[in-house]
Amino acid sequence: MATRVSGGQIRRYSSLGSIVGAVALILGVGSAAYIAGKGGSTPPTRERFKAYVPEFDVVEVPVPERPVPAGTFVRDIKTRLEKFPRHQLPEGVVHNLRALSQKVTLVSLPGGLPVMSANIGDADEASNPILGHIPPGMRAMTVKVDATSAVEGWARSGSVVDVLLVEKTRTTVIAEQVRVISAERSLSPVDVGANTRSGVPSTVTLLVTQEQCLAISTAVPLGKISFALRSSRDEDGWRAHRFSSDEFYEKRHVPSKSHIGGVISFGKGDDRKQYALVDGRWIPADSVPPGFFVGSDVQREVE
Repeated sequence: MATRVSGGQIRRYSSLGSIVGAVALILGVGSAAYIAGKGGSTPPTRERFKAYVPEFDVVEVPVPERPVPAGTFVRDIKTRLEKFPRHQLPEGVVHNLRALSQKVTLVSLPGGLPVMSANIGDADEASNPILGHIPPGMRAMTVKVDATSAVEGWARSGSVVDVLLVEKTRTTVIAEQVRVISAERSLSPVDVGANTRSGVPSTVTLLVTQEQCLAISTAVPLGKISFALRSSRDEDGWRAHRFSSDEFYEKRHVPSKSHIGGVISFGKGDDRKQYALVDGRWIPADSVPPGFFVGSDVQREVE
């Protein structure tokens, strides 16, 4: 059976439908606008940074596993291979210890660090430490010294000296920039706290070239050998390599010729003072030098 609906109910349903439709329309427009806005804007992106890691030429070098005492045969050293950048390795690093198996360590070696060739030598170098201080082509020679010739004992191991030949009438420089290896068989440098008298050696061993060795050996019987201590930073040579007694007396008795540039005097009576300009300096003068005369209060040079 059909149901009758009144006109008031129909109007209420129509109003409700209009409201629902309006809300749906507003939501649809808002959603469309939001989607359109999202689609039109570019989402922010994070900038990626690339890390650059430098690449080095790495080499493997044998190193002792633990500290090694001096005098140890290389064949008895337990080693392992360690990687090092080639540019960080100093010159003289040993890359193959097997080739040096019959050699010995001249000094104590630390563990975990590369071995330097200068610290490896023959067995006789370990028993005679001075041999390790003589580079190829150089020589070691010993001369007798005293407190004067050894500069009060300051010429010790590591010092740099010039060797002089002192004769009766002249002194000659026979060797320059010579390094002292040892003094009184000691390779230690100067001991500041040592007694002055006991610190003066009687013999000194020098590291010299072959030519210097011949020159010093030839000079020893001619007179007295003396040292002139120099700074290790000083590489300048002597301005004169020989000085004789004749030059000494000639220079001592030749009167100096000073230049007098003027004379000035001021004051009167006992307060009067007079000065002469000698070699660019004003010095007191008791008399008027030749060629000058008094005029007003100033001495003027006669033209």
